[in-house]
Amino acid sequence: MSLMTRFTLAAALAFSPALPALAQEGSLTISIGFGPTAEVPDPRAGYNGWMSNQTGVTETLMGIDYDMTLYPRLADGIVQATPTTWRVTLRDGVMFHDGTPLTAQAVVDAITPISDDSHAGYNARLAKLLDLASISTDGDRVVVFETNAPNAAFPWTLSDPGIAVLGAASDAFPINATGPFVFQEAIPEQLYRVTANADYRLGTPRLGEVRVVGIPDPGAAALAFEAGEVDMVINYPETDFARIQETGALGFSAPTARLYFYTVNAASGPMANPLIRRAVSAAIDRDGIVQAALSGVGGVPAGTVYPAGQGWAADIAPVYDPALAEQLLAEAGAVKQGGTWMMDGAPLEIDIVTYSSRAALAPTAELTQAFLQAIGVQANVRVGEYGASNDAIADGSADMFLQAWVTTPQGDPGAVLEALLSSTGGSNAGSYANAELDQLLADGRTTFDADARADIYDRAQQIIATEAAMIPVFHVSQTNVARAGLTGYAVHPTETYWITHETALSE
Repeated sequence: MSLMTRFTLAAALAFSPALPALAQEGSLTISIGFGPTAEVPDPRAGYNGWMSNQTGVTETLMGIDYDMTLYPRLADGIVQATPTTWRVTLRDGVMFHDGTPLTAQAVVDAITPISDDSHAGYNARLAKLLDLASISTDGDRVVVFETNAPNAAFPWTLSDPGIAVLGAASDAFPINATGPFVFQEAIPEQLYRVTANADYRLGTPRLGEVRVVGIPDPGAAALAFEAGEVDMVINYPETDFARIQETGALGFSAPTARLYFYTVNAASGPMANPLIRRAVSAAIDRDGIVQAALSGVGGVPAGTVYPAGQGWAADIAPVYDPALAEQLLAEAGAVKQGGTWMMDGAPLEIDIVTYSSRAALAPTAELTQAFLQAIGVQANVRVGEYGASNDAIADGSADMFLQAWVTTPQGDPGAVLEALLSSTGGSNAGSYANAELDQLLADGRTTFDADARADIYDRAQQIIATEAAMIPVFHVSQTNVARAGLTGYAVHPTETYWITHETALSE
């Protein structure tokens, strides 16, 4: 290792959370851009369930396979008894980590708190998706869900990692679940540690321990991997992905449902005008961004919300047309003077915000800035924390917020659009509102015919594109690296599954 490399490594680690000591034999240490939120992160709260699901601690009633099909997981089957009644039969012989059996009452006790705003497991996002009127048992193995309204997405919702099936918590098992690994400890923002569940129903796990360490800076995570501090990096910097494999590391890359996109401030400022939003979208060279920010290996340009090949994607191609962008600016009332677009006597200026935990975010924002400046639009970029960026859109101090979401985390198309673009969406920081889109999203929930649902979400995507309600940039392929010897792992399109009882790391 060169002197410069050693210096860079030391500097990077000095400004990242302290890494725990190297794990024992038979373990796997994984780096990700964030750590757990609490010493005992309730899987039902926030997005805590992602990490507990990824590390094999918790399981859900339904699951999403690698081809994005829905399958019974802890459920043995699910039947729709009426338009609002779903009967879930549980698998026989499933045991919680403390040795108690999985029962229908345990499922009721685990899921009921999600809708109880006085409980630590409360989750407004999941409560809205579930929309439960009641949940009850019919014997020991059947759970009966009654929804307030017909909900075609309900079986898919039961695959959300946050709707984790938990047993009674105790000091020995603070997260008492059913998966191949048992929760041991968490250090907020730094460490999440689990150990093998020797009694797992599908077989004893091949790893004794899995440790997840939070390293917010992607460059620091890459250096920690090269130094042998971690065995695996989730979301390895795309620009270094080819080189690191030349050192003998394993590269794992596959398309996912994650979309890099701009939330727009539709309530105030220049982006409140749909013509300017469309102009900005047309000015972005998405293929250029994929080649530069992702080194051509990390994604494909996006014209719409969902990736092709994973279902639901409308036939909307990405448009890069600077001449069209300038035409739309003129239609919006802007005037070009001396190479600069003016609006109401002042230079047209767009403020872009994003966050730093994904390597491609900052360069994507900076390239967007360059594309806008190339047509005479002043653009500014601020890189901060996710929450601060979201607040900047919500309070009107920024115009565009570059972020990255999995658009079908439960395999169904409705949930993310409802969150981001419904006029009552919990993540609609830009205050976009469209009555027709609201109705389409409501219809998508209550329509059970597959072809009719496809038409509904196709129309929704057409509105989003026409209005530039959000600006898609690219669909990303997750790029992960691990040291040689890792088996039983593959990139999952929802990114919510990592470790199974078959995952192993050999010397």
